Amino acid sequence: MFLSFLKMHGTGNDFMIVDARGLELQPFAADAIQRLADRRRGVGFDQLLWISERRDAETEAFYQIFNADGTEVEQCGNGARCVAWVVAHDGASDAVFRLGSPAGTVDVQILDDNVVAACMGQPRFAPGDIPFIAKGEATEYEIELDDSKISAAVVSMGNPHCVIKVDDVAQAPVGDLGPRLESHPRFPQRSNVGFMAIEDRKSVALRVFERGVGETLACGTGACAAVVAGRRWGLLDSEVRVTLPGGQVVVSWHGEDSPVWLTGEVELAYEGTLDL
Repeated sequence: MFLSFLKMHGTGNDFMIVDARGLELQPFAADAIQRLADRRRGVGFDQLLWISERRDAETEAFYQIFNADGTEVEQCGNGARCVAWVVAHDGASDAVFRLGSPAGTVDVQILDDNVVAACMGQPRFAPGDIPFIAKGEATEYEIELDDSKISAAVVSMGNPHCVIKVDDVAQAPVGDLGPRLESHPRFPQRSNVGFMAIEDRKSVALRVFERGVGETLACGTGACAAVVAGRRWGLLDSEVRVTLPGGQVVVSWHGEDSPVWLTGEVELAYEGTLDL
């Protein structure tokens, strides 16, 4: 049996996308995903996106996200934008529509042929919702690492994020602190770790060590979490350009009771066929 797939990316955050609608096919097992994610022997990707039939009348389709290590995760901002592009080009009812995901519904909008906006919902800050072990909610926490303490914001964008403010992303200790904070005991389900340098109130630079993947060229929910953290610190405006190693996205957030919107380009790299 042969199965078609797409290879896409959003600002360098790359995906293997399987549109399984109409097929009696379940997502691949973890070991198969690991083999496919291998950049030398497989397709190579940060995440596998699996599109299946809608689960309610309000959505056009449902998608699941699997990291390169085979673990399923709750949400992926750039992935949502790529799925929206696929669904729209397959005859979605409107340029504005809704997708279903493990983290809930996601409103999406096709702004141009390759520019897609996704509503990532309201950020959550209560430690139990992230999840993060803390006595109470705060805009910043001190996290102990060996003999040092790291100051970080912690937020859920449907998945857990830890955001650290740095002076220069090029010099940020992503390879050292990233994996240690990802698996820190205070994050029961691990965490994505963002290193953000604020350039001015409307622009930041960001690098992200992604849970189950490692450092990526871009992370959509990571960009959202970084802007939310900067807004809560009083350092950023409501619309911010986020520059990542793979390109730029725009994040908009108007405050506590508002959802976060993520906007940027997506690109189809190629179409392929997998011999199951």
